[in-house]
Amino acid sequence: MEVDGRKYRTVWMEGSTVFLIEQNLLPFEFRIKELRTYSDCCHAITIMTVRGAGAIGAMAGFAMALAFMKAPSQDFLLFVMKARGEIESTRPTARNLFYATERVFSEGLISREAAMEEAHRIADKDALDSKMIGEIGNVLIPHGARIETHCNAGWLAFVDYGTALSPVYIAHERGKEVFVYVDETRPRSQGARLTAWELHNAGIPHVIIPDNAGAHLMSQGKIDLVITGADRIAANGDTANKIGTLEKAIAAKEYNIPFYIAAPTSTIDITCKSGSDIIIEERSPEEILYQEGPGEDGKNHKILVCSPGSAALNPAFDVTPGKFITGIITEKGLIRPGEENIRNLLKL
Repeated sequence: MEVDGRKYRTVWMEGSTVFLIEQNLLPFEFRIKELRTYSDCCHAITIMTVRGAGAIGAMAGFAMALAFMKAPSQDFLLFVMKARGEIESTRPTARNLFYATERVFSEGLISREAAMEEAHRIADKDALDSKMIGEIGNVLIPHGARIETHCNAGWLAFVDYGTALSPVYIAHERGKEVFVYVDETRPRSQGARLTAWELHNAGIPHVIIPDNAGAHLMSQGKIDLVITGADRIAANGDTANKIGTLEKAIAAKEYNIPFYIAAPTSTIDITCKSGSDIIIEERSPEEILYQEGPGEDGKNHKILVCSPGSAALNPAFDVTPGKFITGIITEKGLIRPGEENIRNLLKL
């Protein structure tokens, strides 16, 4: 995507340096960060300098490749196995992370060069798959559509284009009038900070709404369809996504509004039988208790916004059962949830 007339990917690698957009600074500052070790990459994933299923996957692939590049000849295997464990422990819910480490690790056992080539292939395929998801999803968007989305599944969440927003971008490029309701997505406000910034940057009409306003707007007939991304899709079509997605799906079902999941097949975990088998990441209570943003001095400040002394519970994801999902948009096509449908899709 373009920022100030220049094309960027969310994360990329040149030589032995990983470059990424510093997402924690957006939308107030656009800055590129450089990482040179797999440990640096792990830290970036953990603190969400990079976040989103595809972007995490690409970063994990580059991190695994860096581990092979930096591994000493003595205790080589021990070093890369330890690195893989550290990378995979950063965000346990995101399937794309494990997909990338598995593939790069296997290639790295052949050679360091093979590990690097595989990491680049994963990133390139992520961008290509996202573009195809946009082409397929565009067919579902009528002229004048009013779309609700939750969290950020735009190009910042993937290497390029994104998933949930990719059909919106393609529809906009094809001349369709679209309007997007952007859930703020607390506690980290990825919708208000990132999705809104992306849409503003692309010139797409939108408005930020409170997370709990979706059902109200649906009841008034103001939303035509809902599209969200996914961090892991189970074999039966149950889907883990940012906390609050389940509520949107239930409300959409009640008001007969199509609810779509957009994700590449690399997000599908065929070894995960159902949503009950998906590990849900618990993040720091501080993300709920405090909010961050720039002050009048231009510096970033963290302030307490909740009752002092109160505790907080911070599950990062919830699971939407397949029965609430109208369809899953992938780079291979649109399918309905169900194990047979998913297994047939993966054979294509």
